[in-house]
Amino acid sequence: MCLMIPKEYKSSLGIIQTQQAIKELKDFFENRLGEELKLTRVSSPLFVLPESGTNDDLNGIEKAVSFEVPDMGKKAEIVQSLAKWKRMALKKYGFETGKGLYTDMNAIRKDEELDNIHSIYVDQWDWEVIIDKNDRNTKTLKEVVNKIYKVFKETESHVSDIYPEIKRVLPEEITFITSQELLDMYPELTPKERENKIVKDKGAVFLMQIGRVLSTGDKHDGRSPDYDDWDLNGDILFYNPVLDNAIELSSMGIRVDEESLDRQLRVSGCDERRKLDYHKALLNGELPYTIGGGIGQSRICMYFLNKAHIGEVQVGIWPKDMIEECSEAGIHLL
Repeated sequence: MCLMIPKEYKSSLGIIQTQQAIKELKDFFENRLGEELKLTRVSSPLFVLPESGTNDDLNGIEKAVSFEVPDMGKKAEIVQSLAKWKRMALKKYGFETGKGLYTDMNAIRKDEELDNIHSIYVDQWDWEVIIDKNDRNTKTLKEVVNKIYKVFKETESHVSDIYPEIKRVLPEEITFITSQELLDMYPELTPKERENKIVKDKGAVFLMQIGRVLSTGDKHDGRSPDYDDWDLNGDILFYNPVLDNAIELSSMGIRVDEESLDRQLRVSGCDERRKLDYHKALLNGELPYTIGGGIGQSRICMYFLNKAHIGEVQVGIWPKDMIEECSEAGIHLL
């Protein structure tokens, strides 16, 4: 557990007012995201079968929560994200190129280290859009990031109009930088320190090429090999003035095609996944080419409502000493 207590913290909104603001914020953001990216809302699973290959391995080390289904004689897993499920759903539902879907994703990530921005419960908008194979490039990636950033800017203005005590702080444009370029700028810093440094300077950053091996032989951060193309992905990071550090609000990217999946499975030592349903379909060219990602619902509420802890906008479970320390500092965990 690593808890940060901001000096002289006082929430801009009371508890009931916060609940009202969460609905205002979520409704506005969800509607505008759907309009901007041409998305249709669909239902999504809370659990999947492991042999489908559709659960998300995140950094490759987190273990999904699982349970037995006696009537089927099989084990099911609570989803960790829907990065792979969405791609199969786009084909199953018959979406056209340029159109996509989004869903309210609820997940359990039991291995998370609990702190100001992490809990074991994850709620996010998972979205996915079909693209042409010729559009699998950096230009397309940046265009979509700019559309999402436009929605973030509009959401900030919407919240500030309703609650004037919450000020607009986002810059006019988001800065694009690769993980290697960031390393070259700050070679003496750790990956997290580099993120904090760049967002404090720029305000809003899209950090690209997460999962690629850097010149040091290390990766900026881990990524599972079977959803994002490591050359065409990234994280949306904002400077969080309440905690004086970077907050990641979205992880997204152009998804692997046959060639990049083959390569990333091989270099990651994950060749055994080739026999799973999702991976077989993708390697056989049976799935559409897509771009997609997840946007944290509680994370954006925490950021736009100037909260110091994700537990102020999300009901969760927390260590007793964290609850007590937060209470003493005026941070009321739900």
